[in-house]
Amino acid sequence: MKLSVALAGLAVAGGWWLGAVGGAGALAQGAPESLLPPGFDRPSRPARPAPSPSAAPVASSPARVLQPRFDGLGNDAPTASPTPVGALAPVLAAVAKGPVALPEGINSFDQLMALPPEKLDRMLGLIPKYDIPPAAQRALRHIGLLDEGEHGMPAQSLAGQNASLVRAAVAGNAGQMVSRWGHILLRRALASRLDAPDGMAPTEFAALRASLLLRMGEQDTARALVQDVDPSLYDAALAQAAWHAYIATADLTGFCPVLQSQPSLRQDAEWQAMRGICATFGGASASGMGELDRMAAAKSAPRIDILLAQKYAGASGSGNRRTVNVEWEGVTTMTPMRYGLTIALGITPPETAMKDSGTRFSAVNALAPMLGLGLRADASDSAGAHGVLSSAAMVDLYAQVYNNDDVKGGPADRALLLRDAYVGITPADRLTAIQQLWDGAQGNARYGRMVLTAYAAARLTPSADMAGAAGDLIASMLAAGLDGNAAMWRSVVELGSDGWAQLAVAMPVTQKVDVAAIETFIDRDKSENKHRSAMLVAGLSGLGRLDDGARADLLKKLSTSVDGRSRWSDAIDQAANVGNPTLVALLVGLGMQGDAWSRMTPRYLMHIVSALQRVGLGAEARMIAAEAVARG
Repeated sequence: MKLSVALAGLAVAGGWWLGAVGGAGALAQGAPESLLPPGFDRPSRPARPAPSPSAAPVASSPARVLQPRFDGLGNDAPTASPTPVGALAPVLAAVAKGPVALPEGINSFDQLMALPPEKLDRMLGLIPKYDIPPAAQRALRHIGLLDEGEHGMPAQSLAGQNASLVRAAVAGNAGQMVSRWGHILLRRALASRLDAPDGMAPTEFAALRASLLLRMGEQDTARALVQDVDPSLYDAALAQAAWHAYIATADLTGFCPVLQSQPSLRQDAEWQAMRGICATFGGASASGMGELDRMAAAKSAPRIDILLAQKYAGASGSGNRRTVNVEWEGVTTMTPMRYGLTIALGITPPETAMKDSGTRFSAVNALAPMLGLGLRADASDSAGAHGVLSSAAMVDLYAQVYNNDDVKGGPADRALLLRDAYVGITPADRLTAIQQLWDGAQGNARYGRMVLTAYAAARLTPSADMAGAAGDLIASMLAAGLDGNAAMWRSVVELGSDGWAQLAVAMPVTQKVDVAAIETFIDRDKSENKHRSAMLVAGLSGLGRLDDGARADLLKKLSTSVDGRSRWSDAIDQAANVGNPTLVALLVGLGMQGDAWSRMTPRYLMHIVSALQRVGLGAEARMIAAEAVARG
């Protein structure tokens, strides 16, 4: 007891001493400065006294709690709350007792739990009918990416057209076109926000457009197009188009909402592997990896495909992680899904697996951001020539190559040449760099290099010293649509030269062309069967810059003709007569199919250029005609 009193006294003494020291410090520094914002140091209001207790409130009927109600039409209205919780007892008492009826073919609970998740959900009716609430779902109208304000086609331009004609124009196009500008025009039409023609379901129209975009090598645009439709509204054709779009962009998990809404669309090995991948990334890693393991045990797919799927699924990080070694021994072919999994994993496929692929995956390589810059640069020549890549996109790609010291070989050398083409000390140095880029490739790849150098060529001041290269420089500028820069070379080019012929169709003028200059061009033309001369005459005729009599005389000299009719020519002329640019663009794509300009006839080119000119697409008409002269 004495010890407790002593400790208490010591505490009091210590507290007094500390207080004295604190007081001395306060006197030495003056009044303490508050660190609180103004107003926060004011004393709080005194608390109000508690109210005196009163009589208990009289019981009343429960208040009606209003909750939002969805009526399926987007109209929200308040409704009364359901029965109070206290009323649940009779409901619980009414629950059926006794054995539960199992689905047909299932005799025990263990068998039920051993089923794959998809089959179990389907058996129990748990497959979701939609992944987006009905009130938030998008209407099946104006499906696409570009509206008229973004240079898209009019939304209603195909609504009143014959569905059979539109279906034939889109489904009948193999996707490869001779013209870069024809490709660009068709992509613009397919990506526009359009309503489906009469008699065609909107989902079918979207599937047709996405499938053609895929055949054109426009997988990114195709994926964006199918994403403009909610997965719960997909039909089988649109789901199939979406499958190919997501595979081509190496975005396999992006397809999972579609697979969830239509799990039984297909039953092949690739679909089964996708089910396993989606289950793993959806959180059911055990069942997803189990699905892939069962495929491996049953050998239902090539071993390389299962290994790639297992490695991809293991990257989900949701458990069941394992080391998967991808072995390419004996693999000599490359399928789209195999390639999509490969590049998604950051793996470079061996040459033995790619030897028979040719340029099949060039567009994929040029656009895939997960691939190395060197591989993308090598693929950009073909992609640029076909219209998949713009000149600005190619320059941006090579700028990344230039800034990356890890890229060696041809891509790095071309990046240095492209820099010299822009910032060479003298115009002659810049022209030399541009020509070295051109001469490093042949055929379509060479034209792709012309697309690459378009803006560098436009920076050159027209000079008589460069008159010999004027034709290629003009072709390079026009490949990117720089007709204003190309027009500055009119004073340099000689009448009847390559440069003059391109400017004759590329310039936005309407006066007639000198026939004598055309004859000079014909005499100098060294193309097979003077095909470029025939393209020039056809282009000028379509633009209305050549009289009928002069055209007949020139074509007779070239031993060719633009006479004759076909169902295609009648269709495109009729579409132009009614002023329908969208239908004209689709028919232009149909008529420009081929792998080389030698397959384009003067008759088809004249109808194409004339139709485009009449529906307000004169710029596209001029660029197509100029490309025909340059590449024909």
